[in-house]
Amino acid sequence: MPESVRAYVGVGSNVGNRFAHCLAAVDALGRLGATRVAACSRWYETEPVGEIAQDWFLNGVVGLDTVLDPHELLARCRLIEEDRGRHRERESHGGPRTLDLDILLYGDRVVETPTLQIPHPRMTERAFVLIPLEEIAPRVLHPVEQSTVAQLRARLSDPHVVRLFEAVNRSA
Repeated sequence: MPESVRAYVGVGSNVGNRFAHCLAAVDALGRLGATRVAACSRWYETEPVGEIAQDWFLNGVVGLDTVLDPHELLARCRLIEEDRGRHRERESHGGPRTLDLDILLYGDRVVETPTLQIPHPRMTERAFVLIPLEEIAPRVLHPVEQSTVAQLRARLSDPHVVRLFEAVNRSA
């Protein structure tokens, strides 16, 4: 049996019941064969990035121990998104979405194919990724930048608002 790898997946939603979409995604990720949820950040309300006017997102990061290869994990993430009503072929790039699952890191692997880039190419520029990722993996090393997540977060200059989603985190 292949050795398990720790992967980090960004989870986000800004359409419908954002919290229900995010929780369903974490549950679905935990039910993938050969995968278990090892960590989950708190949830954050985040200002949208980009030119499209849209509602604020709910974002978090999940740490997974998986034996799925990166492309199989991506395929499973896409199926989870579809199960929550996301149709990538019908949406504007960067626009509103019921669920967005992005593989941020996959162990120390670097993957560059037409369909998948790991580490996620914009993760080092985005507070809505680095804040929850630092919460669960501050000492994890970015394999390209050769900096820890905490170091990347300390250097971050993203002006977009990221605030703790108090409605669900009070009891955490």
